[in-house]
Amino acid sequence: MQDISRLFSLEGRKAVVTGASRGIGRAIAETLARAGASVGVTARNAGALEGTVASIRSAGRLAVSAGLDVRDTDATKRAFDGLQDKLGGIDILINNAGYEEIRPSLDVDEALWDRIVDTNLKGAFFCAQAAARQMAASGQGGSIVNLCSLTSYVGIPTAVPYGSSKSGLLGMTRALAAEWASAGIRVNAIAPGYFRTDMTEVFYQDTAWEQSMLGKIPLKRFGSMDDLSGAVLFLASGASAYVTGQCIPVDGGFLASI
Repeated sequence: MQDISRLFSLEGRKAVVTGASRGIGRAIAETLARAGASVGVTARNAGALEGTVASIRSAGRLAVSAGLDVRDTDATKRAFDGLQDKLGGIDILINNAGYEEIRPSLDVDEALWDRIVDTNLKGAFFCAQAAARQMAASGQGGSIVNLCSLTSYVGIPTAVPYGSSKSGLLGMTRALAAEWASAGIRVNAIAPGYFRTDMTEVFYQDTAWEQSMLGKIPLKRFGSMDDLSGAVLFLASGASAYVTGQCIPVDGGFLASI
């Protein structure tokens, strides 16, 4: 039986986290580094990654960065090639880059639809494809973790493009898991519940909304960045070696109670 500490260790592993300049992406990148991984991070604004890179390096781990808008498929291939060269390979991908904007469905235009769906779904696919090509070529396989959402499971008014993209991401997770298993590549996801981040801050300015949502969460609190660490580490590490095609809600019991 494996030593438990080694089961969750990422020592010697090389990970890439997209959308890692702040919030959930930065927290995940820091978690992987604390577990022993070398980490490559991306964001649309390369300069915004300085804090994440400094934090990882302060933990004694290699950190490299690349500016990347995941909607640009050619740029995605170049960025992943560059990160692979700097890291010495890619074993883990966390597909975190995302965009959300609340708007009534009758007011959604093509530009907003494309921005959300191209970032959250198309971008995630081509990042996964770029990483998987390198994982397959190495012969060592790897782990891909997609960031789904509660909207992968339930309909949220005024979030139709976002929910559509995240529902598609859940389906993509399952399909890629089935296709890439023969190459030793596992594809899973987490679905964060209500976490206070820069992207979601607008909701938390509404006290009535806060109280209403807390009443729907069995654990009676919103998520913190630390609440994501265990689930991500589990799916990225050898601890989940026989798990693929799954999505773990990290939501305080929200989905279980509706």
